[in-house]
Amino acid sequence: MQASSISPEELLASLAEAAQGLLFPSESDHELRPFRSRGDASSPAALLAAEGLGAATPVEVTTAGDLFAPVIDVPGDAGDAALAEAGRYRRLVDLLERHLTDVRVYRVGRVAIDVYVVGRHPSGAWLGLVTKVVET
Repeated sequence: MQASSISPEELLASLAEAAQGLLFPSESDHELRPFRSRGDASSPAALLAAEGLGAATPVEVTTAGDLFAPVIDVPGDAGDAALAEAGRYRRLVDLLERHLTDVRVYRVGRVAIDVYVVGRHPSGAWLGLVTKVVET
């Protein structure tokens, strides 16, 4: 899919607006925040280096579809609030996929896991969202 040509700053502002008030569920729910990598995020090693994390830090790679499936794929009888929230998550994923290429998810660490949902902007910058999930 061809990424659009809005500026990185406009995309980050749009992501902040779309994510406002959403908490990503885990053992401890955390907000989704706009993220701009300090450098290359095309691989786990590149992200760790760009973010100043040790090369031995555990990283799991997954997809945005897999990450967001539990909050998007809610049953039709889940209730109005759950359906509305699922729609907001769908719009957030659509925003990422519409404006970025090579979208991927890095789960960094163990137990208290930093989750980076990143993709390449036409400018070359790696942008997206970051949150934290807790899994004991």
